[in-house]
Amino acid sequence: MSTIDQQFVEYIVKTLVNNPDKVVVEREIDERGVLLSLSVDPEDVGRVIGKRGATAQSIRTLLRVLGTKNGARYNLKVVNTDEEGGAPRPVEREVVSEEVQEETEDGGDIAEKTREELADLDDLEI
Repeated sequence: MSTIDQQFVEYIVKTLVNNPDKVVVEREIDERGVLLSLSVDPEDVGRVIGKRGATAQSIRTLLRVLGTKNGARYNLKVVNTDEEGGAPRPVEREVVSEEVQEETEDGGDIAEKTREELADLDDLEI
């Protein structure tokens, strides 16, 4: 059974990739919060990460918004499954500085910045 955060990431990623049936999001809870491990077809890894990690960072920002709403702390790890062995291996991992961790704990600065970014998106004419 998938949780709302897993369904959220799956929905976003499945719209980006060519092989949506191979998208798998695993959820793990530890002392640092909720870790979502995203596995996609090797052909789609570049689409999920994006140029200079922009797409993956955008997904993380959306997860941060979801976390603010739910009172949880999320991290996303993109893993690549080798076709031969099927063993997942990390592709990219977000490194969070102590300064960002402190801001996240009280929720103020991150939440305010996210609200400002979302307000800017509302101004876009699409």
